[in-house]
Amino acid sequence: EFWMVEPEVAYATLEDIIELAEGLVVSIISRVLDRRAKELQTLERDTTKLAAIKAPFAHITYDDAAKLLKEKGLPFEWGGDFGSPDETTLSDHFAGPVAVTGYPSAIKAFYFQPVEGRPEVSRSVDVLAPEGYGEIIGGAQRLDDYDLLVQRIKEHNLPQEAFEWYLDLRRYGSVPHGGFGMGIERVVSWICGIEHLREAIPYPR
Repeated sequence: EFWMVEPEVAYATLEDIIELAEGLVVSIISRVLDRRAKELQTLERDTTKLAAIKAPFAHITYDDAAKLLKEKGLPFEWGGDFGSPDETTLSDHFAGPVAVTGYPSAIKAFYFQPVEGRPEVSRSVDVLAPEGYGEIIGGAQRLDDYDLLVQRIKEHNLPQEAFEWYLDLRRYGSVPHGGFGMGIERVVSWICGIEHLREAIPYPR
């Protein structure tokens, strides 16, 4: 199973969402270090790496990340999604969590807000955990423009009737809003320093 924390926030830009995501991660780590030090010791987790994590995290745009990966010899092309080696290389470069912003719209959900003047780029963010654990959070500022949302639904060949309830939320006006999803097993795997997220799932089926 896949478990996720999914906050959605009204009157929020991408920058607000990033700040919330970073604060949530730091808060979780602080609480675990405070209340579960004994368990982390049993797992032989190096807690000094966790204790060093503070907000704000390192930030890099997808454009710059693509260039950095090329410079480091990885066969990455603009427009693709990051694989495990790419995510590990980026987090290793910054020696901690990193927030990557501005992913191509084509590889993100239809309801992500585009960057003004660059519709091929979305106002999105992925937070990558260090030590090779990869993406733990994916989020974005959501589309609040009714007409553009209808256009995106058509571009993705989705049945508009299935999304009428969603369109109704914007039909009579909306506000900037956004949100993210945090993968619980991924975060637990990283904090505990375990090898596979299957070990972090509380109720494996």
